[in-house]
Amino acid sequence: MKIGILSDTHDNIKDTKKAFSELKEKQVSQIIHCGDFCAPFMIELFDKYTIPVHIVFGNIDDRFRTTRNADASKNVKLHGDTAQLPIGGKLIAVSHFPNIAGAFAHSGNFNLVCYGHTHKKFIQKINDKTTLLNPGEVMGRFGIKTYAIYDTESDNVEFFEIH
Repeated sequence: MKIGILSDTHDNIKDTKKAFSELKEKQVSQIIHCGDFCAPFMIELFDKYTIPVHIVFGNIDDRFRTTRNADASKNVKLHGDTAQLPIGGKLIAVSHFPNIAGAFAHSGNFNLVCYGHTHKKFIQKINDKTTLLNPGEVMGRFGIKTYAIYDTESDNVEFFEIH
């Protein structure tokens, strides 16, 4: 199973649409968003792609209004500050923040741990079991807009640039 992972979209509608379209073309089964989508209207945008989307809050997300939008969504699941997701026979932890993700990764309880916040793609194998991953950013703050795809069968991660 392929899982799309992205973060830090920061209301960048144009490039978020590109990323979601590419993920759909690449036939991902689910999407994980590691926070900082920002405005509640982004939930409506995510919902249009008919792929299940799991979201955690980032430090600048509009929590109150977003929760109401997510409740009306068919495809978007808002998990709060962290998520623990059994997907495709793997256990995946998600947080927006690197320090929390690092703690999850070093626990040895997860196959994949995803985070955002830094806007920089990063991957590290913590032990024989756990991959720590930041998919980068969709926003474009540092110029390179990226997302990742995790394959649960091969346990591999591949990064993609949004042009």
